[in-house]
Parts: sequence; structure tokens; C-alpha cells
Amino acid sequence: MTEATHEEAHGGGLGSRLNWLRAAVLGANDGIVSTAGLVVGVAGATDARDTLLTAGLAGLLAGSMSMAAGEYVSVSTQRDSEKAALAMEKRELRERPEAELAELTDLLEERGLSRDVAREAAEQLTERDALRAHARVELGIDPDDLTNPWHAAWASFVAFTAGALLPLLAIVLPPADWRLGVTVVSVLGALGLTGWSSARLGAADVRRAMLRNVAGGALAMAVTYGAGALLGAAGV
Repeated sequence: MTEATHEEAHGGGLGSRLNWLRAAVLGANDGIVSTAGLVVGVAGATDARDTLLTAGLAGLLAGSMSMAAGEYVSVSTQRDSEKAALAMEKRELRERPEAELAELTDLLEERGLSRDVAREAAEQLTERDALRAHARVELGIDPDDLTNPWHAAWASFVAFTAGALLPLLAIVLPPADWRLGVTVVSVLGALGLTGWSSARLGAADVRRAMLRNVAGGALAMAVTYGAGALLGAAGV
């Protein structure tokens, strides 16, 4: 317990990796739930394999592209904000270096250093690389490791696709009489696993996360199956 806390407090790379893992788990979870809801809903109206396959593939591609595009736009905006903040900091360092040195000293003092030590540390950091020092201490940005929108987009695309493949394959591969049961069981099992994974990564209650995930997926499939069955019975 102590060792994990130490890594979390001092390992910026660890926190970044955990964020990526959480995003991957959540992306896979979205792929499972959305695609399962879609194919189970269609299965409520028809048991034609080609129709189920078409609906599942359409949902997989639409969802993965939507996730990738949304993540790209979001992270691009974040990256632009980081670059703008760095450019402003660079200009302030050039135009008023003494004020920026005093500001860095104050920030280090707020982190628990004495005034004299904070001043000496600020001077040394400024001499070594003033922009990097201010970026990390003041802005919380690593100039050498800005967020990459393409990495985020690909990660979301792959995670969603991996999750969506499970219900798609489960609904089209088994015999017609087994499709719905195999899909429901495999989806609920996968949601239990993603709930467990997200809880472990976030140090949250595992049972509550698994129950919440499984219940949400079961509700989504029940609603879409009911809607599909009603539409199928109405001949739509």
C-alpha cells in the first residue's frame, strides 16, 4: 500500500499510463454495450444472420469512428491549449524574468520548501531550463510529452472495436437457437471483467463496479430487445 502511494505521488509517467488504461477499458466497455444493444435489438425482430451481421458491422464501424473522431478533436483542443500556455509562459519569461522567478519561488514555497530553499531551487531551475521549470511547476505540463491526438484516436478506435467484436461474433457465429443466450452470457461476462478492471485501476470497490456494469448492460439489452420484438411483431 505504501509503495503504490509512493509511485502515484512521484511517478508522472505512471499516472499517464493509468489514464490510458482507463480510457482503453472504458472504450472497450462502450463497444460492448452499444454493439450488444444494437444486435440484440435487431435479434428481437429477426434471426436472419446476414441482417444481424450487417447491423453489427455498421454499429462497430460507426461507433469506432465516432469514438476516434471525438477523441481526436478533444485531445487536439487540449494540445492546442497546452501549446498556447507554453507560448505565453515563454513570452512572460522573456519580458519579465524577475517576476517569473518570484512566482516560481512562491510556487515552490507553497509546496513546503522554506523561503530561502525555494528561492535557491527556483534560481537553479531557471538557470537550467526556465520554460521547463515553469511548465512543470506552474502549469503541470511536460513540454517533452504533450498529449498526442493521433495516439488517443487510435487507442479509442482499437478499444471500441475490440469490445464491439465480442457481441458481433456472439450473435452471428452460434446456431440460431443459441445466438441470444450466447450473446447475453458473453456480454455480461465481459462487462463484469471491464467493471473489475476499471475498479482495480481506479482503486474503487470491485463488486460495486462489476454490479453496476453488468446491470447497465443487461438493462440496455433488455430495452433494445423489447423494442426489436415489438417492431418485429408489428411487421416493421
